[in-house]
Amino acid sequence: MTSGHESDGAAFGPRPLQTRALTRESGQARQLLASGDWRPAAADSEAAAVVLDRLAAPLPARRAATARTLATDRDRRLQRILRTTLHHLDAGAVSPPTAALLAAVARAFLPWHATPNPPGAAAAPRYGTPAGTADGLAVPPTEAGEALLPDLIALFAALASTSLPGTVPLTPPVDPWQVRYAGRFRCYGRPAFGVWTAETVACPACGDKDGPWTVTCDWRLISLGCPCGVVTHEHGLAFSEVWLLLPDM
Repeated sequence: MTSGHESDGAAFGPRPLQTRALTRESGQARQLLASGDWRPAAADSEAAAVVLDRLAAPLPARRAATARTLATDRDRRLQRILRTTLHHLDAGAVSPPTAALLAAVARAFLPWHATPNPPGAAAAPRYGTPAGTADGLAVPPTEAGEALLPDLIALFAALASTSLPGTVPLTPPVDPWQVRYAGRFRCYGRPAFGVWTAETVACPACGDKDGPWTVTCDWRLISLGCPCGVVTHEHGLAFSEVWLLLPDM
């Protein structure tokens, strides 16, 4: 994988990909799979197979493709990778090492959150405004995103491969992490297609919404520690609603 924070273009050009976590998690996943210390459970393999389909999807065959339609097709493929990854990350059905890997992939493909098809409602999740843009709209680094695909296809193919009959799943431990975050977290709901709700998370004791929060995560549970000393797990936040707001760790 490419390294973490290399800029692709000028200040008003494409925003850089955040691949520090992806480099770390993909490297660990390869080692664990190769050594046999990780034998994925069915839920992990099933999620990996769906993401793999998105990673390996060919571009549409068009009779009269223009530069604009080709560019849109390229970005739409990367956007579908992000959305599929987020779906499986937030569903909560995979093991911690798979969740950590999915989160790292989502971080890398975050520039395609609203490109080329923005979420359909004003309350849909937002993960910050790219720096260096006058209007809040950033050009995604399409070539840099596509350059990640071959390595990810190989990794997710290994993760999705069916274990031999009688093989007992083995899940390696994942180290918990903790980070401080000053700002607000928003918990999103989607009661119907194209309909979003959003609620700002507040400390259940003092009502503070801005932190600085002490965020602790083991990829099974996220806790938020308020400056008043109260720690809450009952915030309703999905993994992506926390992870994608934090620095690229």
